[in-house]
Amino acid sequence: MNRIKFIATISIIAAILVSCSKDDYRLDTTSTDPFVRFNFLVSTSNIPLEYPSKNTSALPISTYENKSIKTLKVPVTLTSTTLKSPVKVNFSAATSGDVNSFSLNPATELLFEGNKLTDTIFVSFEKRWAGQQTISLKLENASDPSIHIGNLNSYALNDAFTITLGEISTTYTFPVNQFVIKGEVGEKIDFKVNFPNGFIPSEIENNPIFKFQNGFEYSLTHDDYGNNRSSITYHFTLLEDIQNDDARYETKITLVNTPNYIATGNISLNIVKPIKSPRDVQAYPASKFTDPTNAFYLTYGEHWFNNNGNCTWQTFNALTFPIIVSKDNENAILYSDKGTANPNDDVYHDAFKIGFNVASGTNTINSFGLKRWFSNESNSAAISPGFNITSALEFFPANGNSKTEGTVLVIPQDITIGSSAANTYQIAISGEGTYKEISNGLYEISFELKLTNDKLFGGTVSTQYRMYNNRVYTKPTPLTIECPKEVTL
Repeated sequence: MNRIKFIATISIIAAILVSCSKDDYRLDTTSTDPFVRFNFLVSTSNIPLEYPSKNTSALPISTYENKSIKTLKVPVTLTSTTLKSPVKVNFSAATSGDVNSFSLNPATELLFEGNKLTDTIFVSFEKRWAGQQTISLKLENASDPSIHIGNLNSYALNDAFTITLGEISTTYTFPVNQFVIKGEVGEKIDFKVNFPNGFIPSEIENNPIFKFQNGFEYSLTHDDYGNNRSSITYHFTLLEDIQNDDARYETKITLVNTPNYIATGNISLNIVKPIKSPRDVQAYPASKFTDPTNAFYLTYGEHWFNNNGNCTWQTFNALTFPIIVSKDNENAILYSDKGTANPNDDVYHDAFKIGFNVASGTNTINSFGLKRWFSNESNSAAISPGFNITSALEFFPANGNSKTEGTVLVIPQDITIGSSAANTYQIAISGEGTYKEISNGLYEISFELKLTNDKLFGGTVSTQYRMYNNRVYTKPTPLTIECPKEVTL
């Protein structure tokens, strides 16, 4: 009997000890025992969290596999009441690889003062690492001996943090694919090249990342690379006057693959001075094919395409949107004053252009029925952004002011479509035709669409299109011309 009581007593004591040893991380600032520890948090998709992002359910981790060459931020937090005097905390760093492949800022000492109870170690990468490498950071001591190094528990101190450098893949892309310019000497535009996994400046300096097809003279400079290694901002300045309104001027800047960087997504940027025709914005042909009050407004189309060996009219539809422009845009027409007298909140639309895009999310819609042109295509906007043509058609009213008919232009541009991030194609699109009100309120756009890519099509292929602003229309009369076939990406 005594033996049983003795065992029970030991069990109770052990349970109490186990409970006490797991000290709930002691992350609150009300503790009377100040302590300092690494506070590296990640999202549910294992992406490092940076201020002001939060994840209240996450606990700090002690190791992280880094696959990016962007600067990695490692926060260190001091849990204490407001500090009456500054506190310095020393840390050490060791690596299993090349000590010259990275740098730390600060190098060895963190500073906490007042209400500033978090400091950050910035780990920057100066060159690529070969094979797996680790960087080990360790908190050593504090200038105030009352501050404990690590959490106040015995099982997750977080007094050390290890970075494993894994295999990286560096890519770059243009966030936009076209700018329209006025053609005036000295005109400037800024554009970015995005690097989702960062970049190393010396690799960009020593390897040209662009190829050019120049239609006019300009200069190109870029900002200092700085510490933000996620993008580079370039500055374009036009050096000649291109004011012939009857001519189209275009320069194309294309990202090229280099030994270390793969061009993905939008790889070409077109800078265009289009043909300029006098047009009355009150004709407002774009309004015949859009409804800004309906995020799911569709236009409906037919294109002459191969179907099991036979050429037929095949249907498609696409979410269609107006193009928002600034008040000083030459094609701007007031859409809404938002019911206020304040002109700063007014919304303007381009009176002559429409585009196709998703209402939300990262998938794609079927601009021009392009998904029928390909097999094995990716529907992700990250891989096939060309399925969402946000500036697609431009209208030229008859006599500059007709509200019922005119000509239409497929806005020339390069679009990107692929089956995977490693298998994408740049396809140049263009075309022209007419538009007309064919019955009360029903408008038809009739045009030819041209697609150009040497590898996919052996050059340029084209076919006929009809588009309507209503789902009820008469099927077009069959044509007697050849039609394109589906190609495999």
